[in-house]
Amino acid sequence: MSNALEITGGNFETEVVGSDVPVLVDFSATWCGPCQKLAPLIDELAADYQGRAKVVKVDVDNSQELATKFGVMSVPTIVLLKSGEIVNKWIGFTPKQTLADAIDGAIG
Repeated sequence: MSNALEITGGNFETEVVGSDVPVLVDFSATWCGPCQKLAPLIDELAADYQGRAKVVKVDVDNSQELATKFGVMSVPTIVLLKSGEIVNKWIGFTPKQTLADAIDGAIG
């Protein structure tokens, strides 16, 4: 069971854009090797930041409109949003500490 909430077009506005805390969005796919390597780190971040930030996942195959909206050309792509605005974006496997430092910056 994943700690990170699965996001779709249906709950994106409420959970991400309307969030009062920073949101880390992991755009990934089940067939993507680096995404699978990243998944446990995303779940750890979701647990680490519970109540202070949101960590969510978007399956690009199930939510192509969201992937297009964020210009996702390859997976994994990770986007950090604050007040609905993109503050950071990473393409490819990204170390947990890099993501944690960015979340800390967005919270602070």
